[in-house]
Parts: sequence; C-alpha cells; structure tokens
Amino acid sequence: MSDWSEATALIVVDVQRGFDDAVHWGPRNNPSCEANIAALLDAWRSQGWPVVYVRHDSKEPLSPLRPGEPGNAFKAILEGEPDLLVVKSVHSAFYGEPDLHAWLQAHGIGSVAVCGIQTNVCCETTARMASDLGYEMLFVSDATHTFDLRGTDGTILRARELARTTSLLLGTEFGTAVYTSELVDG
Repeated sequence: MSDWSEATALIVVDVQRGFDDAVHWGPRNNPSCEANIAALLDAWRSQGWPVVYVRHDSKEPLSPLRPGEPGNAFKAILEGEPDLLVVKSVHSAFYGEPDLHAWLQAHGIGSVAVCGIQTNVCCETTARMASDLGYEMLFVSDATHTFDLRGTDGTILRARELARTTSLLLGTEFGTAVYTSELVDG
C-alpha cells in the first residue's frame, strides 16, 4: 500500500464523452476545463499522488451517459490508469462502488481536490460530502464546467453564474475554492 498520508487525492468526476453532446445538455461554460484537468493530472502524477476517476453510469433511458453508449466512455484527456475507479449512478462519488470513503481512509488520505463535470451537480455534491466526512476539500473551480439550466418558470440560469455561485458557496462553507494554477504552479 502506498503511503499517501501527506498527499491530496485528485477526484476527477464524470469527465465523459457524453457531456460533449450540446444538443442534449445545451450551452456550457469554461472551455478551458479539460486543459486544466489535464494539467492537474500531470501535476498529480509527477508527485506520485493518488488519482481517482469517477464515472457516471446513468440509469436514465435517454442519457448519453448510459453504460454501453459511446458517451459513457471517458474523454481522451483521462489517459493512464487511476489509482481508483469509482462507478456511480447518483450525484456523489461517495455513493459509488467501490467505497471511496473507505479507500481514502485505508490509505490515510485526509485531503481531496475535486474537479470534473458538472460543477453544480456531481462535483458540488461530491465536494460537500467530502467536507461533511471530514476531508480538507479543495474545489478546483476552473477545472469544472456546467451547462445553462432552465428553471421551472422558464428562466435560464447561465452556466457561468451557476459555476460562480457553486464556487463561492463551496469556498466559504465547505472548504477552499482554488484555481488550477494554484495547485500546479506552486
């Protein structure tokens, strides 16, 4: 077993090809998301720190993230094998298989950095749970992206505003919101 007790685990949430389906999801923010995730992966691997990939296996019949569909596959930026692959069908990586919390505990890891897709859905839920479970939580704001959201009243909330609100809330109540450059250039 690796000694990662001083390391921060990078949790890469749902970076799957199905999120490239603009017809299904609509307009997105942060075109630099994937490049920032790639930079984080390079930095983590150069340190020998733990990397966790999370894959969403949707149970929704029309979702491009369904198992067996091309959109369920990871995007090309997720090269190499992770130290752990968590598969889930809900929002939080902590409810996936295998048990992320148990794995982090078994390796003595007390700190996580969360990045991926969607900022205000699976990334936010995973980050909140990490904080609630006692992990030092870093939310890498510019290594996430989301999509415009239509409210029940027809109002459209822009992806950039959803992302900004999520980062503000997570960074003040649940941990620290950071930028990729703070983690890879430091």
